[in-house]
Amino acid sequence: MNEQRKIAVIGLGYVGLPLAIEFGKKYRTLGFDINAARVAELQAGKDHTLEANLAAMKEATDLYANNTGIGLSFACYPEKLKDFNTFIVSVPTPIDEFNNPDLTPLLKASAMLGGVLKKGDIVIYESTVYPGCTEEDCVPVLEKHSGLKFNVDFFCGYSPERINPGDKENTLTTIKKITSGSTPEVAEIVDELYKSVIVAGTHKAPSMKVAEAAKAIENTQRDINISFMNELALIFDRVGIDTNDVIEAAGTKWNFRKYRPGLVGGHCISVDPYYLAHKANALGYNPQVILSGRRVNNSIAQFIAQKTLKLMIQADHKIKGANILVLGITFKENCPDMRNTKVIDIIKELRDFGVNVDVYDPWASKEEVKAEFGIDLLPKINPQKNYQAIIAAVAHKEFYEFDFKKYKDAGAVIFDVKAFVDRKYVDARL
Repeated sequence: MNEQRKIAVIGLGYVGLPLAIEFGKKYRTLGFDINAARVAELQAGKDHTLEANLAAMKEATDLYANNTGIGLSFACYPEKLKDFNTFIVSVPTPIDEFNNPDLTPLLKASAMLGGVLKKGDIVIYESTVYPGCTEEDCVPVLEKHSGLKFNVDFFCGYSPERINPGDKENTLTTIKKITSGSTPEVAEIVDELYKSVIVAGTHKAPSMKVAEAAKAIENTQRDINISFMNELALIFDRVGIDTNDVIEAAGTKWNFRKYRPGLVGGHCISVDPYYLAHKANALGYNPQVILSGRRVNNSIAQFIAQKTLKLMIQADHKIKGANILVLGITFKENCPDMRNTKVIDIIKELRDFGVNVDVYDPWASKEEVKAEFGIDLLPKINPQKNYQAIIAAVAHKEFYEFDFKKYKDAGAVIFDVKAFVDRKYVDARL
């Protein structure tokens, strides 16, 4: 039955594009995005996210161009979706300024798909949600805009994304995939569909709610573990010892897990816990551990900024008007992804004290940083400019070659957020 599947992937970001490429090698596949500029970029064989295997993308698009009956094409007009019978939704599911789930992109995508749904079609969601969201929030929108009945005329599935931006080893096909469907028969169809492209295999969950919950707790567990390490970092800073030294010592025990302290941003770990907490609150339970972990992790940027300023005062640097260089603004190393980066919170805190902050990041898009944060990234670092402090916020590979010694010798305070700088040049690190 899956041989007859014609797949449309909705949303061509870090999640959707790799999916579209892999399915395009075996099925007639449409990569759809409402952003016309994004579609034009992909049609030109380029990808600014750096997630796509461009050779594989060309292979998939060539299959379509050569009229093989399979292959990948791209579009930004909804009417192009009418020829497809399987829709995979991979749009963003962010949080708003009050840390509440923002389902706007998800519900808009569902409304759009409702306009093209036919009897027998399947809609599979990959976007991160809370348990029950697919059936309780998305399905009513699909029914309303299609005039069709759920589990009679059309069906749904849920298969949570596990993309790790910037990771070239743990990629889509090498990570085991959770699958689920709205009926046992559809669950089997969805599972077989993903099995056909996922080398690592699949795990068929007993329900969509279970699959949704699994995704939520994967990242919530990691968030809580990191928050514990971050809290230890705050404690050990007062004790006067290095957290990483403590972790290395404790790590000599066989069952100790070496989680590290740090900034927690990105599209998953710092967002998913709020989705789970939202559902818990809706059911009358106020989660304690989940939200306490979030509070700790959200405090780390302020700690880094204020610790840097304290060290500058101890070094007899004047704070107001001082120059501080921040290395990196993306949410993780060797990746252009800036979604929910916490480096911006460090910068804002420093500027509140009247400090001049320069930011350099060879991976980030200058245009995107300007549009999102109003910051002009340095095109390159001026070797003649004196900095009273340097914060190594992101461990991009280029920064391993940075001349920290030069600035340390000139009296600069150096805060190493990611613990990658030679320790003899570092004044503080998490």
